[in-house]
Amino acid sequence: MPENASAAGDGPAPGHATEVTAAGIARLAGVGRAAVSNWRRRHAAFPKPVGGTETSPTFALADVEHWLRAQGKLAEVPPRERVWQQLVGHPAGAATALRQAGAVLLFVRDRPAAWRQLQHAANDIELAGMLPPALESVLTAHLGRRHPVTGLTREALLPSAALLRAAAELAAEEDGAAEEDGTAGENGAAAAYEFLLGRHLDANPRQYTLTPPGPAGLMAALAGEARTVLDPACGTGSLLDAAEGARELYGQEADPDLAALTALRLALRAPGAQVRVHAADTLRSDAFPQLAADAALVHPPFNERNWGHDELAYDPRWEYGFPARTESELAWVQHALARLREDGTAVLLMPPAAASRRSGRRIRADLLRRGALRAVIALPAGAAPPHGIPLHLWVLRKPGAASPPSPHLLVVDTAGLAAGAPGRDKPDWQAVRDTALAAWRAFDRDGGVEERPGVRRSLAAIDLLDDDVDLAPARHLPPPSAAGGLAELGRVRDQLATTLARTAELTPEPAAGPESGPAGARPAAPARWPLTTVGELARAGALVLRAGGPGTAAPGAEPAVLTEHDVVGGTAPSGTLPEGPAAGPAEEPVLVAAGDVVVPVLGGGAVARVVDEATAGAALGRNLFLLRPDPAALDAWFLAGFLRGTANNRQASSYASTATRLDVRRLQLPRLPLAEQRRYGRRFRELAAFEETLRLASRLGEQLVQGLHDGLTDGSVTPG
Repeated sequence: MPENASAAGDGPAPGHATEVTAAGIARLAGVGRAAVSNWRRRHAAFPKPVGGTETSPTFALADVEHWLRAQGKLAEVPPRERVWQQLVGHPAGAATALRQAGAVLLFVRDRPAAWRQLQHAANDIELAGMLPPALESVLTAHLGRRHPVTGLTREALLPSAALLRAAAELAAEEDGAAEEDGTAGENGAAAAYEFLLGRHLDANPRQYTLTPPGPAGLMAALAGEARTVLDPACGTGSLLDAAEGARELYGQEADPDLAALTALRLALRAPGAQVRVHAADTLRSDAFPQLAADAALVHPPFNERNWGHDELAYDPRWEYGFPARTESELAWVQHALARLREDGTAVLLMPPAAASRRSGRRIRADLLRRGALRAVIALPAGAAPPHGIPLHLWVLRKPGAASPPSPHLLVVDTAGLAAGAPGRDKPDWQAVRDTALAAWRAFDRDGGVEERPGVRRSLAAIDLLDDDVDLAPARHLPPPSAAGGLAELGRVRDQLATTLARTAELTPEPAAGPESGPAGARPAAPARWPLTTVGELARAGALVLRAGGPGTAAPGAEPAVLTEHDVVGGTAPSGTLPEGPAAGPAEEPVLVAAGDVVVPVLGGGAVARVVDEATAGAALGRNLFLLRPDPAALDAWFLAGFLRGTANNRQASSYASTATRLDVRRLQLPRLPLAEQRRYGRRFRELAAFEETLRLASRLGEQLVQGLHDGLTDGSVTPG
């Protein structure tokens, strides 16, 4: 900001006008990005771009707000959105602006009277001159003299005066909203900073590797109550934030900007704790060499080759062996153990390969011999990045002089607790947490645990000390399919026999065709009905047509998603909605109701599913269309049956690309009276029941065959 800065409360100077992208405009107005594109095309008075690129232009926020108000599309900019747009448009970058705003929010929370005096008595130039010593005093009190929140000089703060005032106002707004809602707990400054930091992280997903709340909370619970907690690869501070009740929080992060943001986050969210966060490479330059923490929670970087192998060959931390260059994760394991007190607990999120790579077998063996490694817990795929593989949790305890080494290792596999189809669908974290904690607490208390096939088991450490020292839980847990033995297989066989009998009963008999002659006569010609299309029916109001896909989860309301795979396979909804935005309302998904007809549009198959009561309320997934018929005009089963016709799908499909795509609006239906529709509908419902019974028989048959294979190969079933 220039030297003749405006008085307090004025907007930024012309050289620092806040800019906003098309996505930001959409958030301001509460519309989609497509609406913003339409406004730009249709309204000549829409503000012209002032920056950005041709494909991603930016606009002056003040001009955009003026235009939206003039068009009646904006009554008032939400405080959160206003502060965010100022932050993201800061000339020094969002990370710098967030650092400055976080420091001021900490000052506002700790010394509200001093802040009020400053903002009312000073213009922007005076405010920027008076803030640095005041901020430094607060930061030193919370974060120590070597804190990472640097660069808060008069020159750096001057362009941010409007942002800093707005951030303080947002904190007051958050306090007021919490009091009105009766949810006063987290202070307004912490809530404001958490929103801004969350939005910044969401906007830069490739720059940061986050530990989701589910794994973070589980790791903290496995570590137990601890006064002093260390995270030597703290990232955004999620693990330290999950350590409720800790009085001393120690973190280290190689990225200086991220270290500063994390330090501020922890200071705001844990006002009663001593926070020490340093910016440095942990393995090469340990900031806490004398620390003896009660617990260490670590999500280390995976597959890191440049971790200091050549420089650290004689480091005293390698008590269990010098890690190979390809075993950076085992270097982090030993660092965590080295910074614990005796009998302190470390929990690390590890890649599954670390449990079985041959290059790490000697270190794994020594961890077992000395009783340091106590448990390996396999998580479902999708628990944390990278989402495609089932990560492991290693629970370690630093051996004490007075305590003998544990002769057993606990292995737990929660991979079967994923919700729905494998992949990136959210696991059932409550079930994962309960299973892992119950197994660990019983093992920690008794030294062993009752075996549950396919889920948990305690193993003698000496039995694992072979040539591989493979600690992967899946290798040591018998599959649950064979665990039921003959009784379970007998139950499956009986259910299969009942289902096959039911299939025989439901096998449909082809009804006589129109004007069919005696046996052996020529086949009757197809009926010639007057036809209409789905598009015409939608325009006439006989049905409602909706496309699936968009939608995000609102807090406390996360319906399951009916996916394309579910529709084709006839299974229950298995998908999950993505998390909603950090601010603003969630995007409402399309929810299905009983009697709706759902049609996939990709793949070229003839499929249509009538939604039943059990599926009602699910969100409609991508590549699906919902047809909601008016019961007074259309029978749902009649509609679904005719939509499945092969010739009907063929004439309504396009083949211009490598994938066949169905144009639902072009699908055809015969014009029949409602009574005749219902007659056809009853027949189509019978076919659907037969098809579902066939699917069940197929699943039971596969289960029986695989169970017998497993039983014969593990000895629980004899050849007879």
